[in-house]
Amino acid sequence: MPLSDETRALMARINKQYGAGSVVLASKMPAVPRFPSGSLSLDVMLGGGWPGNQWNEILGAESSGKTTIVHKTIAANQERDPEFTTFWVAAEGYDHEWATTLGVDVDRVIVFETNAMEDAYTEMIKAAESRAVDAIVLDSYPALVADDEDAKNMDEATMASGARVTGKFFRKVGQATRRSLVEQERPLLALIINQFRDQIGGWAPAGATAKTSPGGKAKNYAYYTRVETSRTEWIDEKRPGGSVRVGQVIKLKTLKSKSAAPQQVATLRFYFANSSTGIYAGEYDLASQLITQGIYHGLIRLDGSWYKYADFQWHGDKKMAAAMREDLDLQQQLSADVMAAIRPSED
Repeated sequence: MPLSDETRALMARINKQYGAGSVVLASKMPAVPRFPSGSLSLDVMLGGGWPGNQWNEILGAESSGKTTIVHKTIAANQERDPEFTTFWVAAEGYDHEWATTLGVDVDRVIVFETNAMEDAYTEMIKAAESRAVDAIVLDSYPALVADDEDAKNMDEATMASGARVTGKFFRKVGQATRRSLVEQERPLLALIINQFRDQIGGWAPAGATAKTSPGGKAKNYAYYTRVETSRTEWIDEKRPGGSVRVGQVIKLKTLKSKSAAPQQVATLRFYFANSSTGIYAGEYDLASQLITQGIYHGLIRLDGSWYKYADFQWHGDKKMAAAMREDLDLQQQLSADVMAAIRPSED
């Protein structure tokens, strides 16, 4: 249906006053850009990857895999784009050796070490405004100290000072994160790591502990996606000398998602030591993810004990998993087919 003259005049006036492209038809707006996470299951859970030009939170208990998932995300995008550069605010320090083990090219990561909240937020805003980096990571929020808190003695209360500064940050950073509605610009990946705290006096079901995320409630409105991580079990392998712990199973759940269905769940098998199955330290078991997603989306068919996909077939899941681990072209083909199944309208 064509627009009325009054509507066209309204759009023309706004574009003249605020600049070309300030107002456009919703049908002409670009799709939300997506950044791969390095995990097919997580990409599916997120609706195609981390949404770009928005702020996303990954939170959970200690040692639940939060920083590892962010490192794997950076590594996946570096592999896709040789110019992909990250601005990493390290409030808790940066372990470049572990990052390298996880596949990160640390020569393309700019590390700013500070736990001063105002300094961290100021530089994050400037980095977003500069268009000089492709990703901004804060690791992690609980380690930041607001100036108001830093100026007080240990016995003086500073309730909610960090939450107030965080709310101000999200109100100020919106313009810096925003990209053009009419011109092609490199999108920005923005990730903030947070950690749960026990909520004193809060209600929880029997046997559970009430928990909250520090930083106040204002941030929860600002985040486009919030992902919760938890460790469900350890991965142990039998060796001649006994049992060896080689990895952990990470469960992820979307607490909030404005670009995909919320309350989705993904499970990742992550190895922090070399496995007898051929998976090396710092890697996900991508074969298990491919098989799970392939079966779920009807791409892998079961015929008795045979597994069939495209022109391939394997007798038993172990042979199929072994083939998936060895054949990178097969991995890419099945991964692309899964992504096409969840986002059929896009190339």
